[in-house]
Amino acid sequence: MTNHLGIDVGGTKVAFRMGKRTGEMRWTPFRDIRDDLARIAEAVRELGEPDAVGVAMPATVDHTGRVTTWPSRPGWTGADLYTLFDEIFPSTPVSFADDGDLAAVAEADAAGCADLVYFGVGTGIGGGIVSGGRPWPGLARGSCELGHLIVDRNGPACGCGRSGCVQALASGPATLRRAAGLLGHEPGFDEFCQAYQDARGWALAAVQESCAALAAAAVGIAELAHPSRVLIGGGFAAALPGFAAEVAAQAKTLAANGKPVVPIQPAALGGLSSLHGAVLLAANQHWGKH
Repeated sequence: MTNHLGIDVGGTKVAFRMGKRTGEMRWTPFRDIRDDLARIAEAVRELGEPDAVGVAMPATVDHTGRVTTWPSRPGWTGADLYTLFDEIFPSTPVSFADDGDLAAVAEADAAGCADLVYFGVGTGIGGGIVSGGRPWPGLARGSCELGHLIVDRNGPACGCGRSGCVQALASGPATLRRAAGLLGHEPGFDEFCQAYQDARGWALAAVQESCAALAAAAVGIAELAHPSRVLIGGGFAAALPGFAAEVAAQAKTLAANGKPVVPIQPAALGGLSSLHGAVLLAANQHWGKH
C-alpha cells in the first residue's frame, strides 16, 4: 500500500492525512521558520513513513519552491521550501501547491466533475479552476488567485495592496467588519452565525453583500472558463446555512440575456478540501515540481 502524506499548512493550524489517519496541531509560528518546521516534523512523525508528500500552502511559492509572499507569516518569505522540507523528508519526494488550487482539485474529485470553479471562503478567499480533470493553468505555473479578482474598483483595501478584491469584500473578516458597521459594534463569530440563522436584518445584509461580490466573480469566470459548476466552500461559508444558495441567487441577477447562469452549489468537503488535495498532490507528483 502506498503511503501518500498530505499536509495542509494554514494560518492557525496544520492538518495531516495519510491513508485513513489524520491529525492536526494548532500553532502560532515562531520567529524562526526552522522551529516551525521542527514542530511540523514532530507531528507528522506519528503517522509513519510516507512514500510521497504533498503540501498545501496559502503562501505564494515560485517555480523553484521559494516563498515570495505570505502576508500573515512574513517570517517564511524567502524560504526555500524544497531545501527545508528535504531536511524533514530526506529521501521522499515532496511537492507544494497553493491550498486553493488543491482544494479545487479535491472538490472536483469528490464531485466526479472534470470542469469546475471552487471558492473557499474563510479568513481569506482561496480557490481554483479545474479543467479536464486537471488544475488550471497548472500547479507548476503558479497559483490561481481567485480571491484577488477585482470586483469593485472603489472597494475596500486588500492585503495584496490593491482595492476591491473579492477577498476584501467577501472573506469572513470582511463580512464581520461589514456587520459591525451595520450593528454598531463588532459581533463575535458565534453571535454573527446565530444572528444569521435567526434572520436578523444586519446579519443577512452583511452576508448578501459578500455573496454579491462572490457572484460577480463567479459569473465573470464562467464567461471565460465555461465550467460545469461553481462550488462554494471554506469554513466561513460552511458555518452559514444557505450561503452558497445566496451566491446563486445573486448570480441570477447578473445573467446575460439568453445565457443560463452556471450552477452554484455548496462544496462537499467542508474545511478538509485543501488537505484532501494535498494527498492527491502526493499521489500525482507530476502536477507539482520537484
